Amino acid sequence: IRQMEIAESDSQSMGEGHWCKICHLLRMQSLAPRCICHWSHQQSDPLDGSTVFVTEEGQPVKAKSCICHICGAHLNRLHSCLYCVFFGCFTKKHIHEHAKNKRHNLAVDLLYGGIYCFVCQDYIYDKEMEQIAKEEQRKAWKLQGIGEKYTTWEPTKRELELLRHNPKRRKITTNCTIGLRGLINLGNTCFMNCIVQALTHTPLLRDFFLSDRHKCEMQSNSCLVCEMSQLFQEFYSGHRSPHIPFRLLHLVWTHAKHLAGYEQQDAHEFLIAALDVLHRHCKGDTTRDDNGKKASNPNHCNCIIDQIFTGGLQSDVTCQVCHGVSTTIDPFWDISLDLPGSSTPFWPLSPGGDGGTVNGESHLSGSTTLTDCLRRFTRPEHLGSSAKIKCGGCHSYQESTKQLTMKKLPIVACFHLKRFEHSAKLRRKITTYVSFPLELDMTPFMASSKESRMNGQYQQTLDVLNNDNKYALFAVVNHQGTLESGHYTSFIRQHKDQWFKCDDAIITKASIKDVLDSEGYLLFYHKQFLEYE
Repeated sequence: IRQMEIAESDSQSMGEGHWCKICHLLRMQSLAPRCICHWSHQQSDPLDGSTVFVTEEGQPVKAKSCICHICGAHLNRLHSCLYCVFFGCFTKKHIHEHAKNKRHNLAVDLLYGGIYCFVCQDYIYDKEMEQIAKEEQRKAWKLQGIGEKYTTWEPTKRELELLRHNPKRRKITTNCTIGLRGLINLGNTCFMNCIVQALTHTPLLRDFFLSDRHKCEMQSNSCLVCEMSQLFQEFYSGHRSPHIPFRLLHLVWTHAKHLAGYEQQDAHEFLIAALDVLHRHCKGDTTRDDNGKKASNPNHCNCIIDQIFTGGLQSDVTCQVCHGVSTTIDPFWDISLDLPGSSTPFWPLSPGGDGGTVNGESHLSGSTTLTDCLRRFTRPEHLGSSAKIKCGGCHSYQESTKQLTMKKLPIVACFHLKRFEHSAKLRRKITTYVSFPLELDMTPFMASSKESRMNGQYQQTLDVLNNDNKYALFAVVNHQGTLESGHYTSFIRQHKDQWFKCDDAIITKASIKDVLDSEGYLLFYHKQFLEYE
């Protein structure tokens, strides 16, 4: 009752201007395009109180002002005072200190839109405010390309009849083997089988297909997404006999003709081709707005493949004369990493490591780590005098440096270790051992970390953003043999710490040591912390 009295009293005293301020604060945090407040379509500038119209160009500038006025952090459950222009951390109690000193007892949570009362020491729940917060959050997720509109399952008459006739339900336990199923090799198709195992054990992809989210607009006999949906049903049906993926192989041959035939193919090449076809076939589901109409920007894809696998790679080219920086951001589905022993210049191997080549195969006793490979991938590279680039500041061709960093991390990060080297002089497989961790922190390789190092705020960024960039290993694809003749297998994680080796039709239990001691060709990592709509 006390909460309702305070909420009612303060809401009456705040008036329309404060309600607009709440919408404005939520927009600043969410980068939503316009005000939904029904009192005004304008917003008050927090710096001088003047009324301004919001533009798309101004939204990022406004968002940057959402930092704690005490410690400068932009996370730590940031709250804004509803009586004055003050932002403070809830976790570090900076907003509490402000409320106590100024007797400003109401603040809004900028992440979820909840109103906190410092007298009651609890959140006040108001239907209208909840609706405003949900709408602004939905817009923010839509702009960022995450989250999908939730639709409840309404079973058809046929489905209800099947449920009545099949009352028995399988209970999934920690030792359950549902989802483990071998695949028949149809003639040098181990490259396909190992990728299928990795995809069918990708958690969000599994949840998508098992919840019947794909609404096909194509003819189902030519849609690869429909076939993948059927494949997930087969994998998680509880059957233990090996599955024969002949339809999947036929559709891949149809849509990716360079993979057609019974010759041994590259598993990495198949992964990229499969994601590309799935992406193209999914686009019909996602180029419509919430009302079912065609979206105004059909080039912006929000399909399940892009949501899970697409990241953003930032390339910064710096002029060596004027130090001007030209930045481009390109999407990626995987990250290809050079290894020691390749013709690409690399740092020296670990002590005692030497290499040699026998019969076109590279036999290296040295080793490196996945972190070393990523560090090399993101280090500045001098382009040299033979690769001068026209500088926009100097208006002439100048030498420059180039550095790659991660602007946006995908939910699933796939690392491709470049073990196969093809050149005019040689063809070989690089067998250097690369140690990779069960848990991976990508924070040091982020573009934001580079900017923080330049501004002297790197340690604070590490402390705040660490959890957002942490990954867990869930699948490993390996290649045994030579460049001309070999065989692909995979390790997949079932439940938290249970690993299995998938060798076509044969599934055997594996230890974590077996996984980490393997050579590694494709490494699949899944984000540990996600936000859901």
